[in-house]
Amino acid sequence: MSRTFLILPGVAAFLAGIAAGVLTAGRREGSGLDPAVTLEIKRALANLETRIATQETASTGRFAQMEVRLDEHAAKLADMPSTSQIVSAMEKLLAKTMSSLDDRLTSQARSIDTLKTTVSQTDSLLERVLESLDSLQSFTDPAEFAEDALLQQLPV
Repeated sequence: MSRTFLILPGVAAFLAGIAAGVLTAGRREGSGLDPAVTLEIKRALANLETRIATQETASTGRFAQMEVRLDEHAAKLADMPSTSQIVSAMEKLLAKTMSSLDDRLTSQARSIDTLKTTVSQTDSLLERVLESLDSLQSFTDPAEFAEDALLQQLPV
């Protein structure tokens, strides 16, 4: 498209040169050209120059719009993070998440170890209490219970 606009002024100059050559050649030869044809050529040349000027103005406006849009897109592109920045951010997020997960798992493992220790200590304590009760039962004489007034009131 820009190639066409670059060629367009050259074509206009060429056509203008041809028209000028025709006009000056006609004058050199005298009145060999019909004034109506000369007038028609002048009108066509003026029309062509007007159209070329209009096209140049329109193309200049379009190029200006395209430059503005390109600048806008360049600004938007500059604001966009690069792939390496996105990857880096994702790696940081993943590392933070993994660290948090590792901390929670470590905390839960400590809680489980504490619970195991507590259960073990409770089992040990319960075993000692039961052993103490068994030893107390074997040391007490059933005759003592017979003398107890409360135990005698119980129906057998």
